[in-house]
Amino acid sequence: MPVPLILASGSAIRAQLLRNAAVAFTVQVPCIDEQLIKKSLIKDGARPRDIADFLAEAKARAISGRTPGALVLGSDQVLEFDGALLSKPKSRDEALKQLKSMRGKHHRLFSAAVICVDGKPVWRHVGCVTLQMRQSSDAYLKGYVERNWPEIGQAVGAYMLEQEGVRLFSQIEGDYFHVLGMPLLEILEYLTELGTIEQ
Repeated sequence: MPVPLILASGSAIRAQLLRNAAVAFTVQVPCIDEQLIKKSLIKDGARPRDIADFLAEAKARAISGRTPGALVLGSDQVLEFDGALLSKPKSRDEALKQLKSMRGKHHRLFSAAVICVDGKPVWRHVGCVTLQMRQSSDAYLKGYVERNWPEIGQAVGAYMLEQEGVRLFSQIEGDYFHVLGMPLLEILEYLTELGTIEQ
């Protein structure tokens, strides 16, 4: 009998990715202070890759400790630009400011996933994608934000590649699913090896 899978995330896109892949799962949203954890890790000099990994594990552990025997999947993504981490924009103005600062330049996304069982990590993966943004005009960026707010307020970097946000980019090096915030292919491979999903 397959072990139940729990997605420890309130992310609609992560849930949709699993549903699209015909993976059976339930959702439980962990109660952790991501911003406080992130600030503490940044203060300690943690690398962006490690911050994504730590947050993914924290989400999985928070649910795994109270769901014995279940596979609990935590996932997180951080954006590194010019040596700093960008967060989800809190307003239209902040979204526009982020996009203007990144245009014509490249940034990196780190997408991490950790699976825990009985409160302990049993599998993890962190993927990295490098994205090159076009030199978009002020007028286009302003219009983009107006057309796509508030949805892009839920996305680090103020864009959603699966929608109009794809027009902001000239080149992407890496896995598409990592851009969406989940290393899906690697997760599916692990679940297949376990026998949780069909070969």
